[in-house]
Amino acid sequence: MLGEASGEAAENTATIDLSTFDKTLSLTDIATKIRVDDVFHFPWFLPIDTISPTHTVGKGRTNLTLIAPDILQTDTTGTPYASFTAHQTPPGGPGVSVHFEPGAYGITGIGNYVISFALAASGPVTLSVGAYAGSGTVTGAGVKTVTGTVTVSVVLQNVPPGQPTYASVQQTAGAGWSWYSTSIEHPPLIITTHPLPTA
Repeated sequence: MLGEASGEAAENTATIDLSTFDKTLSLTDIATKIRVDDVFHFPWFLPIDTISPTHTVGKGRTNLTLIAPDILQTDTTGTPYASFTAHQTPPGGPGVSVHFEPGAYGITGIGNYVISFALAASGPVTLSVGAYAGSGTVTGAGVKTVTGTVTVSVVLQNVPPGQPTYASVQQTAGAGWSWYSTSIEHPPLIITTHPLPTA
């Protein structure tokens, strides 16, 4: 796992519970507010896709790019992962990038998406978090320093269905770290009420 560099020593039998990871964005940062009478897509609560070391290609142009990993462990009896240590590479530093094409999943309207990277860092790691939403907007990008088990998330808002998008984390400094998966989801919904129009 973290800090291991040789093939034999890299075997990781630990199963990682990704639901326990700390999050870089709060529920209110990623939630979409709707009114009681709004129409929304069902089932909004299921992940659209999860890209991982063992599932690297999704539908359409949805795919994974790993930049300069030390280890990509896919046959472990624990949780598959890729591990990284800080070193200069031609594009800037080690990292993970996931491209997502909404229309390939049958999405036909403008939508909002949360893309979350499940990471574990052996010490403080400085990451450049980036994303592209075409004519839409991005929340959660920028420089972040994380440590321990954490989920780094970005929100892509108002994305047209035919727009290929991406989100990425790229190390600029710090300790070794591992990446386990990247989930692509609809934001959680917050249902609000509003006064009825008056005549």
